[in-house]
Amino acid sequence: MMKSAASQLNRRKFLHGAGVSLALPWFETFAASRSGQDPAPRRFLSVYHPDGVGLPVKEDPAWKDWSWFPRGGERDFQLTKVLDVLEPLRKEITIYSGLSHPAARKVHGHSNADQYLTGAAIGGHGPYQNSVSIDQVYAEQVGQYTRHSSLVMSTNGGVGGPRGAQTQSYNRSGRPIPALNHPKQIFDMLFVTSGKDAAAKLARSKSALDLLIANTRALGRKLSKHDQETLAQYLDAVRDTEVKLEKARKWIDTPVPKVDTSNLHLEAGPKEAQLYFETMYELIYLSFLSDSTRVATFQLGRENGGGEHDLLSKAVGLGNAHGLTHAVKKPKGWENLGTYNRYQAEEFGRFVQKLKNTKEPNGQGSILDNTFAMHGSASSSFHLSRNYPIISAGGKNLGFKNGRYLKFGKGNEDNQAGAGIVSDKGWRGKVEVEELPLSQLFVTVLQRLGVETDAFGGFTGALDRV
Repeated sequence: MMKSAASQLNRRKFLHGAGVSLALPWFETFAASRSGQDPAPRRFLSVYHPDGVGLPVKEDPAWKDWSWFPRGGERDFQLTKVLDVLEPLRKEITIYSGLSHPAARKVHGHSNADQYLTGAAIGGHGPYQNSVSIDQVYAEQVGQYTRHSSLVMSTNGGVGGPRGAQTQSYNRSGRPIPALNHPKQIFDMLFVTSGKDAAAKLARSKSALDLLIANTRALGRKLSKHDQETLAQYLDAVRDTEVKLEKARKWIDTPVPKVDTSNLHLEAGPKEAQLYFETMYELIYLSFLSDSTRVATFQLGRENGGGEHDLLSKAVGLGNAHGLTHAVKKPKGWENLGTYNRYQAEEFGRFVQKLKNTKEPNGQGSILDNTFAMHGSASSSFHLSRNYPIISAGGKNLGFKNGRYLKFGKGNEDNQAGAGIVSDKGWRGKVEVEELPLSQLFVTVLQRLGVETDAFGGFTGALDRV
């Protein structure tokens, strides 16, 4: 007896070809066979960038254009040149100030990335013990429904060392989860099957998708018109990403010279750096679209570290990324740092826009509506572990109301506490302001993702007004 088309499909069905396994997006054809409708997947993404942001003092001419935080109130805020690339997404984003992890407020910015998603009291030196990160708390609950419980990525890869993390994700024991940083490796993990002949067969093919054409044609005849369009869009996105990653791998595979590279013509030039960045975001997009995972983290380099991430700023024609924070008092210093922060925001915005433009196959809004995506750092001004610069996007169907600039705490409404710091003397100084625990935002996020909890990182209670 022949099975119905619906009974042969499920949301984690995979198409298989010689050496390739392609996860499928969600199809209404299958949902229609059930009574009722599956809810859209709830997704979480955290993107971390090291070295904070530019915060000149008001008296500095650069303050008007190149200070990271907006001006104005909750709804009438005005974006400076640093974040104005997000203006088209104004209704989809929320910007936060006045949040930080209390346990990290006296930790130097070179040592604070490890606790960004955990809130743990790791200290700046001595014994080290981290705790579970928010992404892994959520992955424990939803990982059983997807091929991969979470996708952990960074530009530098691996775990780094204590207080020099190259990953944002930590398990229940507080141990770091190694991050992937090679686009081809991530692509293969998502789409290439295991087996001793798989790699060889894939290498002989012009494209991984070429091996699946016959399967997709057969499948397409069983799908509704809407699902056929979804499948075509998905395959186009996979093929486009495959092309991009082949170009981007030239950049990531180029060894970083142990010399001053600012005046050298390296293969890892602006074009390759930007391609790499875009490709990593594309891989996150595809992993969400295919429901291969609902949890992802992406760290754009380690604090106080060299490596691939230090070259990302070359995508906008600037010198090494970490050096920009040390050169703000030089001519155009604030503008250069602000330009790099702007580039980071622009790439995040490009990704957010793509999520917004992609409809959930079950009709429950866009992928963005069901995704909480955050972008931030554990430093604001020069190595100061206070007032984290955080942007979130999406989550409308999860209860998040965007189009706002939310200020928390007291005494730093204009974000001038710690502004203008250009040396380590500044971060050691007293900051007479009150900030709220970032962990309370994480409680809110977890609750709206469906996790039953009222505490995270040693703090109880959700964050009001979010």
